[in-house]
Amino acid sequence: MEINQLNIGMQVPEFVASSTMGPIRMSDYKGKWLVFFSHPGDFTPVCTTEFIAFSNAYPQFEERNAQLLGHSIDSNPSHLAWVYDIYLKTGITVPFPIISDRSGDIARAYGMFAPDITTQETIRNVYIIDPRQTIRAILIYPATNGRNIQEILRLLIAIQTTDEYKVLTPADWEPGQPVLVPPSMTYNNLLTREDNAEEIGLDCIDWYWCYKQPFNENETE
Repeated sequence: MEINQLNIGMQVPEFVASSTMGPIRMSDYKGKWLVFFSHPGDFTPVCTTEFIAFSNAYPQFEERNAQLLGHSIDSNPSHLAWVYDIYLKTGITVPFPIISDRSGDIARAYGMFAPDITTQETIRNVYIIDPRQTIRAILIYPATNGRNIQEILRLLIAIQTTDEYKVLTPADWEPGQPVLVPPSMTYNNLLTREDNAEEIGLDCIDWYWCYKQPFNENETE
């Protein structure tokens, strides 16, 4: 089975698919951030907990101009029956579409099948896609282990923060914590940071390693 390999920085492949909310094209999401994720199958325990967690976090994604889109190779009737079953058992409505991919064409185009797995079952891929439909991050989890939805949201916010303010985020960064500034690329800039770090709002450990306080919502670059 030939499987495509997508990487960060690539444009996402276009597709047209049926979904629990009607026909969908990938290009429908131009102008918005998108978290596109696959799951191995409907009516399975790990996937059910993930969809409940994604549904509960959906307002937080919307606040970041981000949409959610689920995928599996199950049929649309199976998706519909599953989300209805989730509603009956938990009272939670899945507020985003799940696309059907019975042929597996979308799964192959997006590299959702593990090369060493012979079954027609996708693993847990996550693609964070920007408004220009460029892949900004890819996360891959095994079928046996559920995703941390808050980590996906945290990464989305980190990428958006980097784009908006031209900063970096350190390990274990959480929104509201200090960010990093890119390292100096000229000797004059290096000296400016060394001699005037406090005046320009930096807290420097060394010339290449400087923090600054996070931005207020109304603060411009």
